Amino acid sequence: MKRKQAVKRTITDNTVDPDILAYTVGDDVTLDRQLVVWDCMGTAAHVTMLSEMKLKKPVVTKAEAADVRKALAKVVDDFSKGRCEIREDDQDVHMAVERVLTERLGDLGKKIHTGRSRNDQVAVDVRLDMKFQILEAERELSALASALCRFGGRSGPVPLVGRTHLQPAMPSTVEMWATGHAEMILDQLENMEAAYRLADLNPLGSAAGYGVPLPLDRGRTTELLGFSRTVHNCFGASMARGECEASLLSALAQLMAVLSRLAEDLILFSMPEFGYFRLPREYCTGSSIMPQKFNPDVLELVRSKAAQVLGLQTAAISLLHAMPGGYNRDLQDCKGLYMKGAAIVRTTLRILAKVVDGVSADAEKCRAAFTPGVFATDVALRKVARGTPWRDAYHDVRDNLGQLDSEDPDDAVKAKNHEGTCGGIDMKLYGARIESAAKSAKTRLGKLMDSLHALLKLG
Repeated sequence: MKRKQAVKRTITDNTVDPDILAYTVGDDVTLDRQLVVWDCMGTAAHVTMLSEMKLKKPVVTKAEAADVRKALAKVVDDFSKGRCEIREDDQDVHMAVERVLTERLGDLGKKIHTGRSRNDQVAVDVRLDMKFQILEAERELSALASALCRFGGRSGPVPLVGRTHLQPAMPSTVEMWATGHAEMILDQLENMEAAYRLADLNPLGSAAGYGVPLPLDRGRTTELLGFSRTVHNCFGASMARGECEASLLSALAQLMAVLSRLAEDLILFSMPEFGYFRLPREYCTGSSIMPQKFNPDVLELVRSKAAQVLGLQTAAISLLHAMPGGYNRDLQDCKGLYMKGAAIVRTTLRILAKVVDGVSADAEKCRAAFTPGVFATDVALRKVARGTPWRDAYHDVRDNLGQLDSEDPDDAVKAKNHEGTCGGIDMKLYGARIESAAKSAKTRLGKLMDSLHALLKLG
């Protein structure tokens, strides 16, 4: 009985069967808590724009817009402190905020949705949140790359057997291994930035995908919300829902694949059979039966989380691939996919940075792992330097592998000095890239927060 009474209070669907309502609302009541601040920000920009429209009788006066913005700031504070909540009969954050404003401002609260659809409203909320999540992830990505460079720097030129197919291959160093992983991680910024550029476009004013017969100034809300530009075509703005989320999940999945390989290397090289690295014991877990165990569970879970994010990406693409043009309710489910993916990646970046900062290299075990075969390519190349054609030198060494002598691995790594090899690692280059990435993310986060505070004057 209480459920049916709650349904009657719903702003948009006052006759919907309670079971149907629960199914269509899905997880929005929970997920949308993450969007409260962005929904209030978008509403503040929209109401400001409405108050500036050139009409004989304004929909909202400038004084009323100021009252709405002040009330929205209070809504943000109340939600953050648990004094407000999104109810099932609200269906989502948009109707919850409108309900609260109407309770507090009367008829003025009923005006805030003028010229909007929940379609362009949620698109704004999600894009603002995605920008925030991407920039925070980029800062955390930079911190992990920095941790890897610190590990490489403090390990210095400690020789490490380079491997292909997991078999011993050629001389390398711990520094080269660590900075190689750092560079792979930093390169993922390109994918993150592509997702950011898509998110940094304003869909507000497209309404349900076809615009409205009011003189909306879409450029004004773009300015107020700090977007780089407006999505020009209203239908295109509606169609882009889901595409942004899928783009972000694609970038996150590729990043997680890189992080998973880092985790796998750390697992392998910390095994007793290798013993190259020592993991910090406080980041390892024990066994309920075997007292001697210190397991790299956290790194194993990185592999699992990578699979999960890949699955989220696949779900987003699959959700979109056969959808007709215009808004479809299927798009609602993209929201939870990107939110979960971003949360997994950001947590993984922070955890891996802690682990890497605690890892140490066992220099003696690293050196002891060198066998004569590791130097085979070096021997062949020394023959080339004395005038032997490469293919002849290659076959000569391959046909006489049993005659190879052990060599000093420290001397072997010192012999490699060209760019990017053992003696040619440019730590300043990595430092500059990391600093630039972290600074760029921090600057843009600052601008996003400035736009938020300018609209809502949050303390």
